[in-house]
Amino acid sequence: MARNKILNIGITGASGSIYAQRLLHYLDASPEVEQINLIITASGVTVVREELGIKISGTKQADVTELLGRTSDKVKLLPAKDIGASIASGSYPVDAMCIVPCSVNTVGMIATGIVRDLVHRAADVTLKEGRKLILVVRETPLNKIHLENLLRLQQAGATIMPAMPAFYHRPKTIIDLVDHFVYRILDHLGISHSQATVWQGRCHE
Repeated sequence: MARNKILNIGITGASGSIYAQRLLHYLDASPEVEQINLIITASGVTVVREELGIKISGTKQADVTELLGRTSDKVKLLPAKDIGASIASGSYPVDAMCIVPCSVNTVGMIATGIVRDLVHRAADVTLKEGRKLILVVRETPLNKIHLENLLRLQQAGATIMPAMPAFYHRPKTIIDLVDHFVYRILDHLGISHSQATVWQGRCHE
């Protein structure tokens, strides 16, 4: 019998912390997910504080409660400095990793194989083990260095998902806009959701 999914989620210092917050909300609630290993970089902590008004440290399990607005037995916070954490080894069973939002600094580190924190190491392990790595890049405009790094990662097996919200579902709130994109992330993680992202075809009146 197949087990439920074990996922790594990284939050880095790019704008778009709300995407991570909403993704965690859905993953925590999903019966298809067994465990979520969460890593928040120092820059990610700063952005979460600025954008969401949530005071977190990136090192305490209580941060999960602050982000979700509830306690969770699934989400395990791992300090970004803990290079010796379980997920730093390819022998640890993880089905996929998503870095959301993903800064271009993080993109550059992963693209060049540089490891300075657990997000970099876990992403490197994900690629070397041939597992799904999703990078929700949030930067604009992109220069040649950014684009070359992204191409290199795509060629190495990563899925590049820039934070580009859609409008065909006629969002009425920011949460509508964010959740629609989060559903697309769930699609690529293989997690069931409301199917709100499925295009039903053009309406003919």
